[in-house]
Amino acid sequence: MNNKLKSSKDALVLALDVDTKEQAIDLVNELKDYIGTYKIGLQLLMSEGPEFVRYIKSQGCKIFLDGKFHDIPNTVAKASANAVRLEVDIFNIHASGGSNMLKAAVKETITTAKNYNLKEPIILGVTLLSSIDQEILSKELKISDNINNYVTQLAKLSKECGLGGVVASVKEASLIRSACGNDFVILCPGIRPEWSLTNDQKRVATPYEAMNNGANLLVVGRPITEAPDKIWATKKILDEIELSLNNKRLVLNI
Repeated sequence: MNNKLKSSKDALVLALDVDTKEQAIDLVNELKDYIGTYKIGLQLLMSEGPEFVRYIKSQGCKIFLDGKFHDIPNTVAKASANAVRLEVDIFNIHASGGSNMLKAAVKETITTAKNYNLKEPIILGVTLLSSIDQEILSKELKISDNINNYVTQLAKLSKECGLGGVVASVKEASLIRSACGNDFVILCPGIRPEWSLTNDQKRVATPYEAMNNGANLLVVGRPITEAPDKIWATKKILDEIELSLNNKRLVLNI
């Protein structure tokens, strides 16, 4: 994947951060004409299990499995193989797990996809959760580096180990784009349109800012899922994404 998206729909990932399959199915049915990919994270996975991932995939939807694997290399490798067999399109692992873990996941993903004749999913390295700011990084996690350097280093490590991209805050997206090139996927959570609440995210940005900073994929949850009119909210976000894409097309003359 490169950063020249065909449409705003391709860039939007809806977070199915709900408790039940009924809630998730209602969201998919209502928004399937507007959303390109659906994120299934720990909340829904623990409630409904891997079979529900297969069900959503069977409905013709793209799936981002937000499992954030972080364990010894062998365990993460086996979890990655299972993600391939679920036929997800994207899954993620913590880049802070180190090169041995990252390389093991990549190797097992490639091997499993080949053995089962399945498409290789994109593996994204999680750099730093968007709920963590500089104060938490320094005072609680005792990491002396500043966020920009720390996140960029993890992005470069992810690329060196063969991952297809990273999950990162919009605040670091432009630095990552410069360091890792145009064919490196940058997925940004913490997307909050100006008309929505920030909630528990600390490093947030609007959809327009995110796309302009170099993001490929934007994860949006509560601004859509908790909106009184979900289609209206989705369209407003798509409009911001499309505005950024149109500006880039004008600059590139494409």
